[in-house]
Amino acid sequence: MNFSPAAKSLSDTQTDLVKRFTHFENWKDRYKYLIDMGKTLQGMDEAYKTEDNRIHGCQSQVWIHIEEKDGILFMQAMSDAAIVSGLIALLLKVYNGRSPQEIASAPLSFLGEIGLLQHLSSNRSTGLYHMIKRIQAEANARIQA
Repeated sequence: MNFSPAAKSLSDTQTDLVKRFTHFENWKDRYKYLIDMGKTLQGMDEAYKTEDNRIHGCQSQVWIHIEEKDGILFMQAMSDAAIVSGLIALLLKVYNGRSPQEIASAPLSFLGEIGLLQHLSSNRSTGLYHMIKRIQAEANARIQA
């Protein structure tokens, strides 16, 4: 697992993602870009594919493993579905290497600016919601502790 804090600010990362996605004129190309993002996910250790790390509410199999080091949260995740892997990669670009406070207070408006929420099936939207809620819950639990 890469234990390097995020290089860009949360806001800059989100702005960059909006620019990258809106560069494409049509949704076919945006989906291709999303799938390509998913292919960049590093292999997840089989030991982390546990029931505790599984995201419930997703139609496909999704696991997220979160570790804290020096007050920063680091994540590994994977899915057995191409578009869902892309959604995970998108979330990790935003959340990985950030403090629990940054994660808990991160605005999610960039998802609407990309147009993603309007173009995902209801099952994928529900899965995305559960992934975000899981990451935020992990961050909030560490803030409370």
